[in-house]
Amino acid sequence: MAAANPFQDQARFQRRVKPCALVIFGANGDLTKRKLIPALYQLALERRLPPGFAVIGNSRTHISDDEFREKMRQSVQKYLEDSRFEEEVWRDFASGLSYVSGDLNDPVCYQTIASRLGELDRERQFGGNVLFYLSTQPSHYGAAIGGLGAAGLANGGGWRRLVVEKPFGHDIASSRMLHDTLHKAFREDQVYRIDHYLGKETVQNILAFRFGNGIFEPLWNRRYISHIQITAAESIGVEGRGAYYQEAGALRDMIQNHLLQIMATIAMEPPAVFESAAVRDERAKLLRSIRVMKADDVATHAVSGQYGPANVGGQELAGFRGEPGVDPEAQTDTYAAVTFFVDNWRWAGVPFYIRSGKRMPKRVTDIAIQFNSAPHALFTGDTHDSAPWARPNLLILRVQPEEGISLRFLSKHPGSGMRLRPVSMDFKYGSSFGVRSPSAYETLLVDALMGDATLYTRQDMVEASWQVVQPILDFWAGRKFDFPNYAAGSWGPKESDDMLALRGHAWRTP
Repeated sequence: MAAANPFQDQARFQRRVKPCALVIFGANGDLTKRKLIPALYQLALERRLPPGFAVIGNSRTHISDDEFREKMRQSVQKYLEDSRFEEEVWRDFASGLSYVSGDLNDPVCYQTIASRLGELDRERQFGGNVLFYLSTQPSHYGAAIGGLGAAGLANGGGWRRLVVEKPFGHDIASSRMLHDTLHKAFREDQVYRIDHYLGKETVQNILAFRFGNGIFEPLWNRRYISHIQITAAESIGVEGRGAYYQEAGALRDMIQNHLLQIMATIAMEPPAVFESAAVRDERAKLLRSIRVMKADDVATHAVSGQYGPANVGGQELAGFRGEPGVDPEAQTDTYAAVTFFVDNWRWAGVPFYIRSGKRMPKRVTDIAIQFNSAPHALFTGDTHDSAPWARPNLLILRVQPEEGISLRFLSKHPGSGMRLRPVSMDFKYGSSFGVRSPSAYETLLVDALMGDATLYTRQDMVEASWQVVQPILDFWAGRKFDFPNYAAGSWGPKESDDMLALRGHAWRTP
């Protein structure tokens, strides 16, 4: 008998997926092994998948169904983060796994998949409901979409949906080309552009925090907020992905999609109802309200950086140009910091500082909302602890690694005299709820399988994000940087600090 599962009671109160099948293109890739199959196993462990759920993996490699199942078993055992592997659950889940080899440019591949889906539907009764997942290189998207359309797989007896991984293009023009390609076979309501940051619990909790609590909404505007900082720092380098990364860079890889979506969630107006279309409409409206920079603005509102070699903790770390597969003269940004402004009534004049970089001191993603200082400083006589009375209130939303919320305010230090010091009220998901937080891919897979697009990006949102970053990319493409300009293990180039200093602000250290 299988051991008792502590998540089963919790799962009773969560949404369950109706009978359906999932087809993963690129089933031998890292994303499938590290994220998708472990997330699906976790959903099976929590009894959130239907009994007839089926998965078909596809790639060019010729392996049998049993070999595919064994590879996926090893992946789940290796990458399952916070649950135990249960043999009985795995056997039941693995019975729905199968594999079809084939080249995405070969029409026979799609005919074989269609035939396998028909067999599985008769056996497992999922009513023709199929989710296709593009876990391939973006260069293969066109072939896969065209093949699905030509084989009639974009429509069927049940619903048909398509999940597309980022990047959604390399610039505005290519994002529109991808959009046109998608619509040759699928309607917009069938397309799910996945951004895993939007599946993180803290990012979702922004909506609950803002719109479920009457205490914060009156303060959420230019009258009370001085500025907002969004930081996404990684301690690792490019980890063997230098050839790919030097064609992308931090601005494209992180800010254009993940961090602008977080900014939109922080700054959007309240939707009339909590429904997918209404939430996404407000997020899109916010993205369209971000001021598009002119060339003259980029020089003072955007900073590009690239890490150089350094000795960190006795370990010699190579600079980006010394990484395998990287051009020794590469002008790629491994760090980007941008000051954005939102031209609407709520946020006029409030700077949004966004930064992202590799080889930084720690892995952390958080949002820091700094409120204005008290209008009159009563307690100015004590300069202990760097004049704590001058420290404004700070609300920090921690996305990773430890999800939670912290509010900093001033309190009197015990003893005689009016000595103030900053203190924090902390909320942590793990300790407050006593249950594990689902991974982003667990959340987003369930949403796609159930037809809930709230946490997925829409084409107008993608284009609005590209409109914002395109002038920066164009300006940077026309100049040569003196790279590297920050050492591995530091918080980025000095120019980034100077950008905030222009308005009397400074980056906080997470």
